[in-house]
Amino acid sequence: MIALQAVSKHFELRGKPVAALANVSLDIPKGDFVAIIGPSGSGKSTFLHVVGGMLSPTEGKVRIDNDSIYDLTLEQRSSLRKKKIGFVFQTFNLVPYLTALENVQVPLVLAEMAEEEQHRRAEALLGRVGLADRLDHKPRELSVGQQQRVALARMLANDPALILADEPTGNLDPETAESIMNFLGELSREGRTIVMVTHDLRLAQRAKRALRLVNGTIQSNGHPPPVGAPASL
Repeated sequence: MIALQAVSKHFELRGKPVAALANVSLDIPKGDFVAIIGPSGSGKSTFLHVVGGMLSPTEGKVRIDNDSIYDLTLEQRSSLRKKKIGFVFQTFNLVPYLTALENVQVPLVLAEMAEEEQHRRAEALLGRVGLADRLDHKPRELSVGQQQRVALARMLANDPALILADEPTGNLDPETAESIMNFLGELSREGRTIVMVTHDLRLAQRAKRALRLVNGTIQSNGHPPPVGAPASL
């Protein structure tokens, strides 16, 4: 599903070069559920953005299925993201003046789906995340947890094979975070590939394996560390 070949990403900070990723090579097969852990500034979010086709690496290749995504044109890369990748962010990124139903319809509009089918699919997805009674509510009328569930429904609109989640429970209370993780587990069991950045080792335990990034390099790749492990993991 995903293959990174000697991927590096360099930035310049205060006139000095910084390696956010340093010669990372990795395979993530279809259906894997991977947690990306590591200390602040270790390259976790950069890793996710590079895999998602949103941030070009300085060196190396990133492949999704048979496509070397940074050898594609911008239009081709955008099309690949729409067809294959769903994004979940800590900040939800909902359109504030649209209802829950309309927010979920946004990617369907971009995919030029017929309006009646848009409505039917968006309504079904909101029902799946437990918001069948909140279709006409705008984000400000929803709790934080409900807003994240709208974001999850919108992420599923185009039926992505790959889900990239950046601290998906970071703004949520423990009970709501648990329900979101249960939902991601359900999506994993459906055969979708999930790559999740998290600082919470309890959440990392829910993944099939964990990658520990330190200074832009993979320090470990295997079973998630125990919950009692040091927080710096």
